[in-house]
Amino acid sequence: MFKIPLTRKQVEKELSNYQKINYNQFRWWRSYQPKNKPLDNRKPLRDRILNGDFDYSCYKAQQYQVEYQLNDILEECGIDYQKYLEKTSVIRARRKRLIEDFEKDENERLRSLTVEFTKYFKCNREQVEEEMLKCSGTLIDLYYIIEEKYKIVHMPYPLKRRGRPKKLSI
Repeated sequence: MFKIPLTRKQVEKELSNYQKINYNQFRWWRSYQPKNKPLDNRKPLRDRILNGDFDYSCYKAQQYQVEYQLNDILEECGIDYQKYLEKTSVIRARRKRLIEDFEKDENERLRSLTVEFTKYFKCNREQVEEEMLKCSGTLIDLYYIIEEKYKIVHMPYPLKRRGRPKKLSI
């Protein structure tokens, strides 16, 4: 029996913030994805934070949903553990893959967020991590705290176009 920190209604509410996706044979264990597509890396950090590019991963709520399914099947099967294992083999594999995806996604989001903060502001990774631990608000609050403490180095987003220059018409 799994101990889930959220109620069923809280999990359903969390998943309502995401878009339900069709079955994909290559990623069959995923059921939801974020509604907004991530912005390009050339967009300002503040816009990317407001878009939700660095928000909590949707895989955790999907994992909780699967754990509720597993708990329901366990109650249904009672003490017949072999029947439970037969019924839940696919669901348990789905849960395992969702946990792996969550850990990979969260690590990547945290790494890219610290890289973006060090790129935009005059601070290093340790200073950003220290500010993250101190901050008790949302991610946009953290952005404004770091913006206030550390000066903006430069705005790397209007990037110059590379390649052959345009022809001049005479």
